[in-house]
Amino acid sequence: MKRAQLKIGVLVSGGGSNLQAIIDAIRKKKLPAEIMLVISNKANAGALERARKFNIPTKVLDPKSYPDREAYTSEVTDTLKNNGVELVCLAGFMCILTPYFAQSFPLRALNIHPALLPAFGGAGMYGHHVHEAVIKSGAKYSGCTVHFVDEGCDSGPIVLQQVVKVLDHDTADSLAKRILRYEHDIYPQAIKYFALGKLIIEGKRVKIKK
Repeated sequence: MKRAQLKIGVLVSGGGSNLQAIIDAIRKKKLPAEIMLVISNKANAGALERARKFNIPTKVLDPKSYPDREAYTSEVTDTLKNNGVELVCLAGFMCILTPYFAQSFPLRALNIHPALLPAFGGAGMYGHHVHEAVIKSGAKYSGCTVHFVDEGCDSGPIVLQQVVKVLDHDTADSLAKRILRYEHDIYPQAIKYFALGKLIIEGKRVKIKK
């Protein structure tokens, strides 16, 4: 019997390289999923062009068009639900949603973070801010983390992590580029584990069925 495809929605703000990694994994039949919709908070996000190239429906929801964060979060959440989305994947989505989003998709939303959580996470820790903080700290290792979205900031149960060595000559740019390559590996893998029902969540711990 053929396994049903997991229906996913992707939230983006930038160039969309992680979105592309998900698209590629699906096209190569490595990930049993279908992208129902890509939502961006920015009309000029490169990720939207990536989606359109593969005939994936897109929608721009600009936070400035809504009276407050609560109204914006409701619109994003309702749009995902109305498109039959079962799992939401945040892929460089630079917009903080209210707890209503996590409550609406409990353990059904994933995020990719460019550091080894719980280190270098939380408010203000995004993009190059993360890599700059890692280098400034003198840490010998960094990496990336796929985690479930909860009501906190970068605080949900961790699904997968990849360790990346911080080199003596690293800049925020060079470290970011090296980590990004691993993000493209572990994000589709984490989504695949979810799609295959292999994730067992026990509090903050996530176990993967063999």
